[in-house]
Amino acid sequence: MRRLEDLSDDELVELYQVADRGVRHVRANFVTSLDGAVAIDGRSKALSSDSDSRVFSIIRRLADVVLVGAGTIRDEGYTPLRLSGASRAWRTDAGLAENPTLAIVSSRLELSPSDPVFRSAVRPIVVTHAASPPERREQLGEVAELLVLGAKAVDLPAVLDEFHGRGMGQILTEGGPLLLGALTAAGLLDELCLTLAPVLAGPGAGRIIDGEPVPARRMRLQTRLAAADDYLFFRYLREA
Repeated sequence: MRRLEDLSDDELVELYQVADRGVRHVRANFVTSLDGAVAIDGRSKALSSDSDSRVFSIIRRLADVVLVGAGTIRDEGYTPLRLSGASRAWRTDAGLAENPTLAIVSSRLELSPSDPVFRSAVRPIVVTHAASPPERREQLGEVAELLVLGAKAVDLPAVLDEFHGRGMGQILTEGGPLLLGALTAAGLLDELCLTLAPVLAGPGAGRIIDGEPVPARRMRLQTRLAAADDYLFFRYLREA
């Protein structure tokens, strides 16, 4: 197994880069404990580490859109989405926008316009459906672009088609479990990047996926890395 510390950032980019950026690709990035917990005390950040943060930053560097559920924005205390100087320079050299666009999926629009995430480097997109509260749509429309797709629930296939049509086909979802469950149920997930933290979280915490039961789906292991702090990093692609 390759060691994370032996790889430069450019080599990490090559390991996580897709073969063709012109093809829509939906990637999920999650961290889990040894016993399957997605969070400790309700926050996934408690499972992270410096090595996990490094891989996390490389995966974000490659995204056109970072897709996150509103509950995760609230629970994790998301900060404004702005990449590091090194990542912005790499993206500029690659002909990409300096920063990816943050897209927040929300049915009830329980988001405050004053939330720091709305001060991201790129104006965020709030994705909702036609039955969401109109007054909240109006408020959030002052700090974000509103994308309304679906009658009573967010139409995720239409959302991804919209992003791809805008030239933003590399889509990274960072949670939460309900959003990952919805993407999986709709057959939209192409890749899972999974960090295994060397921690036993104990009973009570949920898993990285939630929602309605779906048939089991087999994934193919593409990459595996080990870090000096005993974290393991796996990249899985969907079976053809």
